[in-house]
Amino acid sequence: MYVTQGLRRAAQIKPTAPGTIFRDRRHTWREVEDRVARFAGGLLRLGLSKGGRAAILALNSDRYFEYLLAVTRAGGAVVPINTRLAAPEVQYILEDSGAEILFIDDRFAPVLDALKGRLGSVREIIHLGDGPLPSGMRAYESLLSSPIADVINGDVDIAGIFYTGGTTGKAKGAMLSHRNLVMNAANVIVAFGYDADSVYLHAGPMFHLADGASTLAITAVGGVHAFIPAFDPANFLETVQRERVTHTLLVPTMINMLMNFPKISDYDLSSLRRITYGASPMPDVLLRKAIETLPDVRFVHAYGMTEAAPLVTALDPRYSTLDGPDAGRSKSCGQAAHMVDVRIADAHDQEVPRGTVGEIQVRGSNIMLGYWNKPELTEQALRGGWYHSGDGGYMDEEGFVYIVDRLKDMIITGGENVYSAEVENAISVLDGVAEVAVIGIPDDTWGEAVHAVVVPRVGKSLTPEEVIAHCQTLIAGYKCPRSVEIRNEPMPLSGVGKILKTVLRDPYWAGRAKQVN
Repeated sequence: MYVTQGLRRAAQIKPTAPGTIFRDRRHTWREVEDRVARFAGGLLRLGLSKGGRAAILALNSDRYFEYLLAVTRAGGAVVPINTRLAAPEVQYILEDSGAEILFIDDRFAPVLDALKGRLGSVREIIHLGDGPLPSGMRAYESLLSSPIADVINGDVDIAGIFYTGGTTGKAKGAMLSHRNLVMNAANVIVAFGYDADSVYLHAGPMFHLADGASTLAITAVGGVHAFIPAFDPANFLETVQRERVTHTLLVPTMINMLMNFPKISDYDLSSLRRITYGASPMPDVLLRKAIETLPDVRFVHAYGMTEAAPLVTALDPRYSTLDGPDAGRSKSCGQAAHMVDVRIADAHDQEVPRGTVGEIQVRGSNIMLGYWNKPELTEQALRGGWYHSGDGGYMDEEGFVYIVDRLKDMIITGGENVYSAEVENAISVLDGVAEVAVIGIPDDTWGEAVHAVVVPRVGKSLTPEEVIAHCQTLIAGYKCPRSVEIRNEPMPLSGVGKILKTVLRDPYWAGRAKQVN
């Protein structure tokens, strides 16, 4: 198995069909394969070594897509960098990965001013943008000269290092092999319903594997890749209408922005068949609004993590309903992907009975080789042949997995476990709530107290007393927040749109050693 297998197939079966679309640039699959082959040749002429790392800091584009394939075709490994990172964090990833080449676009070229003399082993900088060529960089198109044949990699050769975490310490680089990524693509084709007629819109950031899960899958079926630089409701809707997009992946915060976009009904979205969502829970009230607004769209809930390349489970769209006999399934993240083993285990790594909460553990050909330069963390994460996700959940008798919380986000108050996701779901159905995050804060009596941060909808007002009283009608008293912050500014978000609970927690735990989970 090797990453560019799907590209060869796409060029073989649909040579003159559209392959990539970005603004006014359009390339057929034959042209894409040729460009990737010539790009890979240029990288080898620059001296990219076997297994050498090539990093990228850029917004979404067709060139980002070509980079992902060309680096691996040349025998190297990609290192996508989170576009929300500060200069010191970018510096750490460049130094830790030992990147030889850095690709950068117009948006992030100024970051180099803050990194002068601190680029580690980077010896070549390639400009992906369309603006003037900055001093000291090579133009992307200048690399596309003589094509090369694929460097056929071994299944377990590293195809990429994907950095994850970093909110409570240094980011970890998950090493994903060619086999990991190709196996994930095979799983995704089935789970997300891709075929040769699919037009996939890269709306989420391409540095993140939530979006990247579909990159090789759409390629292998010979579908079409459409790109917008970053998510924006108007640009998203315009692109869906213009390019007749059929599939995309959005996180719930993006879906929420779409549902509240005042002119959504002005666009022709009839081509849209499926929206995959994940990365954070989808509140029932938001799912209902999305189903009502887009009645012809099927919603697929996916669950995964970088270390799993990333798909672990998927919920068939028939279960994304809040009505009828299958209504309860929408709270599940689905069943194990076709070639993935999933179990729920206790603290001793023993599988627990169905319905019992434990840690979600995963194994299969999609699971990472380990963490780059971190053997101890690798051994801990992969002990016993299973990847330990750190997510708490349970499995029912039919293999549906229900996530209750990140184990580190579970709140222990007075000896009782409170799962923040359950409290968030209760608060989200209160009229006037736009966003909510529930965290544990220090309490001298109970160890931790449940605290909610709530962002009201535009034009709505809420009080802490209203939120607490609402919760008391839906969940047990010990689960209800003891305090509520009404926040009139957006939540802090990660690059993929997850609420950064660590940022919300930090002011409360500053100067204290947290003694509980």
